[in-house]
Amino acid sequence: MGSNKPLGKKVRLAKALKQNRRVPLFVIVKTRGRVRFHPKMRYWRRKKLKA
Repeated sequence: MGSNKPLGKKVRLAKALKQNRRVPLFVIVKTRGRVRFHPKMRYWRRKKLKA
């Protein structure tokens, strides 16, 4: 993908990037390991975005 993108696409990609973070460690500790992952995690090779 080129570096020149429309603003709307850039905003959607930035949102997807922010959503693709692991669960914070304090949450794992607080829930005693019950919450280890969240369903919005996305691997760039497996799941493609419709952005």
